[in-house]
Amino acid sequence: MRVLGLISGTSHDGIDSAVVDWSLDGDVLTGVVEHIGERPYDAALRARIVAALPPRPADMGEVCRLDTLIGQAFADAAAGCGPVDLVCSHGQTLYHWVEDGRVRGTLQLGQAAWIAERTGVPVVSDLRSRDVSAGGQGAPLVSSFDLPLLAGLPGRSGALNLGGIANLTVREPGLAYDTGPASALIDAAVAAATGLPYDEDGRLAAAGTVHEGLLTELLAEPYYRAAPPKSTGKELFHPGYLDAVAGPYGLALPDLVATLTALTAETAAAEIRRHRLGTVVASGGGTRNPVMMAMLRERAGEARIVLSDELGVPSGAKEAIAFSFLGWLTAHGLPGTVPECTGASGPRVLGSVTPGRGPLRLPEPPPRAPARLRMRTAST
Repeated sequence: MRVLGLISGTSHDGIDSAVVDWSLDGDVLTGVVEHIGERPYDAALRARIVAALPPRPADMGEVCRLDTLIGQAFADAAAGCGPVDLVCSHGQTLYHWVEDGRVRGTLQLGQAAWIAERTGVPVVSDLRSRDVSAGGQGAPLVSSFDLPLLAGLPGRSGALNLGGIANLTVREPGLAYDTGPASALIDAAVAAATGLPYDEDGRLAAAGTVHEGLLTELLAEPYYRAAPPKSTGKELFHPGYLDAVAGPYGLALPDLVATLTALTAETAAAEIRRHRLGTVVASGGGTRNPVMMAMLRERAGEARIVLSDELGVPSGAKEAIAFSFLGWLTAHGLPGTVPECTGASGPRVLGSVTPGRGPLRLPEPPPRAPARLRMRTAST
């Protein structure tokens, strides 16, 4: 079954896509990655998304317009990926409602009907809400992909994704949670000072010096001490948060970016050390930042940090591939959550299904869910 996974993450810079051809043999699911792509948002649409993010207010008219415009952008991205049997669209998170550590609701925009109309195939969307309704965090859903992917590795292993927010999956005892910001605060600092979206190749961080006083104050954030399962987003780590904490220091931009990069490395590495991980499989846009990766390796103790490419999962497309997998699970009537990872009361089949042009026909559920994943690219 060929499933297209689509996602725009907490960096809200564009749409990642991955077409994976899935085949099940016993309890082993093999995924052949046939296509990966990145489609930047139109500058005007990205500006509207940024303007609607917390803590800025957004009226319902703008929410409606963004739901349509993002849906159309996702439909455009899907149309460029070739024929598939199913699309699984994460959409764009606009708000993740957390109170006292409990997720009350979550909102991803990007109306799936536009994708179904454009492609003619069924679309799985709104995947996080079902886990939230069962008492879970609704994140990180990639743990359902990470655990069977890590199953073949020796020793204590985990998976770390460095997007706007960083999340860690630990294979044993089966745990996953957001560790804190990855690029979210770095991007906010760079955008405010230069108008550019991110610190390309870590050049600003490389030119700066970590300010230990500010780093200590940033590390005092209560979120880092909260017990998992837990999740966070730009509702907490937004430009206003950065201004309030870092503003009084008046640092030059390179020093501020170096300090924020160290914050990402330290908060992720602290969890790697805490779980005594021997191997960490890293993915996400942060892996392209050599300064961040060097700081992470320096602080991660004895852990060996490798890119997910070594397991057949292109690191820049890991989350799109994971959502392709989640779409496959939903189509086959299988749960897409790990309760121990999200905190839900039990496993749940995720998402809503928007039919394509013809009758909705879904496969027969297999006798059991896959226990292991084998991934490769079509060229290997």
